[in-house]
Amino acid sequence: MAVQKLVLDDFLDIHDYGLIGIHCSIEDYRLAYFLNQYLNINLSRKSQDLDFSKQVQYPIFEWEDEKKQIIWNLVSNSCKVESQTINQTESLFSNPQATTKTHYLISEYKKVNYFLKISEEDINKTKLKLVLNKILSIPQIVTAYNVNPEELKSRNNLIFY
Repeated sequence: MAVQKLVLDDFLDIHDYGLIGIHCSIEDYRLAYFLNQYLNINLSRKSQDLDFSKQVQYPIFEWEDEKKQIIWNLVSNSCKVESQTINQTESLFSNPQATTKTHYLISEYKKVNYFLKISEEDINKTKLKLVLNKILSIPQIVTAYNVNPEELKSRNNLIFY
């Protein structure tokens, strides 16, 4: 009797989404507005942010195109958390100091402000290039480019529903 072996690694490494990194200095809601105008989509803010811990939350916008079966996600790459630290030495003028720490969704791309994830079954490079050219035509965007998800160490952070 023959023994059959199923290797799950072949199935787990398949990425059925395209990823675009966006550099800009505008707020997330303004970027979603411009993307909606230029790409003819309808991104809207989800009621709950991406939550990886109690303090670190990333704003996320989503639109599901039911006709074409495509899910568009716009997510911020950075989250700033402010915490209060109290000095160990007590003196007359000691007061808590506020420190701000920045957390990144994809730590390999710390300069990227936002990621646009396009989840589609058969996403190809030509479609991503068309989307990228439309994004680059937005005057408020400094630059944008395709990001290969297979090269990311923190690609598991891009799994959200």
